Amino acid sequence: MPLTEIYLPSPATERYMDLSLLFWGKQDCDPGHYWGPGLRDMYIIHYIHSGTGQFRLGELSYELHAGQGFLIIPGSLVYYKADEENPWTYSWVGLKGLHAKSLLQRAGLSSVNPIFDATEQKDFFESVYEQFHQALEDHPGSADLFSQSLLYQYMARLVACNKMPSAPVHAVNTKEAYINKAVAFIENSYSLPISVQDIANFVGLDRTYLSGLFKAQLGVSLQAFLLRFRMNRAVELLHHQELTIGDIARSVGYTDPFLFSKMFKRVIGSSPRASRDHINRTAT
Repeated sequence: MPLTEIYLPSPATERYMDLSLLFWGKQDCDPGHYWGPGLRDMYIIHYIHSGTGQFRLGELSYELHAGQGFLIIPGSLVYYKADEENPWTYSWVGLKGLHAKSLLQRAGLSSVNPIFDATEQKDFFESVYEQFHQALEDHPGSADLFSQSLLYQYMARLVACNKMPSAPVHAVNTKEAYINKAVAFIENSYSLPISVQDIANFVGLDRTYLSGLFKAQLGVSLQAFLLRFRMNRAVELLHHQELTIGDIARSVGYTDPFLFSKMFKRVIGSSPRASRDHINRTAT
């Protein structure tokens, strides 16, 4: 099977959705076929149907086989390669969403543990690509809704693969819940041109009140938290030499690279270019 990947039209409300399916695909890989090292800006879950291969996330490396799978985490450096003698066939789904991170954590998946074993859910994972494809063929006018329902089934099966007991759920006060919701929104949407008003609208609070909660709980206003979050992410991206300053600006929600550079210097204390030069000097 050659590379097959299907993209769904992105709804206008995608960035506000709890879970959003972006694409799915399947591939019989040639011997030694690889991707990376590189970064993606969404979660991508691969399930291995047959064969073997290697997956690397940062400094961690895994030799994987049929029945297992691996998670690509947004912004993390990954590399994966099919075995030379027994190359793998895998299928995948790409997703985003405000609850994507928490659902994957329920499945026991994170940057520390990006691997899962789907042996007990094999029948579902073996057929899920065909189910997505069938939904597209049978319901062309509502394929997005059928595919979305399949995505929730996919996540439920993934959680069922986790044999570790779930952490107990502790009640949180309302103020903490509002802050957690706002932070989750920022983590998933910082690359978009979101504003403090967008965050407040999503949480359902007056922007001044929400900013006051941030100031009381975290010591900074909501505007300052958003700015610091974006600039810290920009510093991480400066390590990737293939990205221009303009690329990095767009990746953290700025369409104007000059405004981005001004904000970066205000927060970090030096310009993006000077910071990259410093990174390069310390790396040698």
